[in-house]
Amino acid sequence: MSEFLQTEIPDLIIIRPKVFTDLRGFFMETYQKERFTQAGITNEFVQDNHSSSAKWTLRGLHYQTTHTQGKLVRVVSGEIFDVAVDLRTSSPFFGKWVGVYLSDTNKDQLWIPPKFAHGFLVLSDRADVVYKATDYYDPTGERTIRWDDPDLAIEWPIPVGEQPIISKKDAAGAIFKEAEVFE
Repeated sequence: MSEFLQTEIPDLIIIRPKVFTDLRGFFMETYQKERFTQAGITNEFVQDNHSSSAKWTLRGLHYQTTHTQGKLVRVVSGEIFDVAVDLRTSSPFFGKWVGVYLSDTNKDQLWIPPKFAHGFLVLSDRADVVYKATDYYDPTGERTIRWDDPDLAIEWPIPVGEQPIISKKDAAGAIFKEAEVFE
């Protein structure tokens, strides 16, 4: 049975699955509706996504203003530093972030509710990230906040002298003070 661990922002939950290993490899349950519901994650998932990225790729910080998506994120190969930022002005954690290491070794997952921005940095040579989403992708509502916004002050584990690989879209993201947020 999975463990559900609250983070500094209580709505962000680390899911630590029970992993059964033997000579053949391992087995784990990554989602079970009844157990997730008991842990307070009642959202329905409608879409699964998979990205593969090279070392030092930084994706994010992404969110949607329409069709807001909750995400259940896990890494099937490699390691990432996964970040979620609370964009709800009504939350006592508005503008705060949580960073979690997710890997194929620890097998942890991160539940990110709707109305959070999300991004990650690849720490291994390559990482394959899969996530379930609670709503469909809507390009008209897609928004990006700069990964290096000084007000957010995210402590990305980037070694001195290393530059993250960032898309043009992510490099052109809004600063946090000017980003569209939620009530």
